[in-house]
Amino acid sequence: MLIQIVEDDFALSNGIRLALSQPEIEFFQDREVQEAQSSFQKQVPDLIILDINLPDKSGYEYLTWVKRQGNTPVLILTALDTEMDEVTGLNLGADDYMTKPFRLAVLRARIQNLLRRTGRVKTAIYEIDDLFLDFDRLLFRKGKTELSFGKNEQKLLRLFLENQGRVLTRELLIERIWADGGEYVDENALSVTINRLRIKLEKGGSVKYIHTIYGQGYLWKREEEGL
Repeated sequence: MLIQIVEDDFALSNGIRLALSQPEIEFFQDREVQEAQSSFQKQVPDLIILDINLPDKSGYEYLTWVKRQGNTPVLILTALDTEMDEVTGLNLGADDYMTKPFRLAVLRARIQNLLRRTGRVKTAIYEIDDLFLDFDRLLFRKGKTELSFGKNEQKLLRLFLENQGRVLTRELLIERIWADGGEYVDENALSVTINRLRIKLEKGGSVKYIHTIYGQGYLWKREEEGL
């Protein structure tokens, strides 16, 4: 799951990220509308937490732009606390509206409710052919054989599963898997990680899942070899 936080207060943005942090959640953190639009175009988030008073433009402008792109849920989190402010946000398409100061427990509850209401809660369990993949309990099997995945292999595998049928570019995958910048990433790291996944998931079977789309990236699509 990908959550975008659009907030120019860096400390507050980090605090929200820390409060919502779970292994299966990734974040975009943007300070301005232009940055937020650029991130959105790289990958559409599952939820946006949006401030209104931003350095370059009003958050209302970003809200309007987002709603023209599709139905991504937006929760406004702002210091603007008048009735007219809230009505304006909701009329422009916001799915929820909270004012600062706020309690983190309430924010978490509002987000969970919003994700359920909009059908954005993603499964953590996948059963495909003889594969059983449970990301909550970290249980992975191919038939009766237990599979073991490293941290980056898990992140990459889940990203593929959440975007089945969609081509994911190398740049996007590297940014999402090694986004924290806390480890050195050479140019072959992604290729090596994908090769390890292919060996573990496809070895001994007739089904291919991870496809290389030359010049574009990679695609998860179930396809029986030879057909």
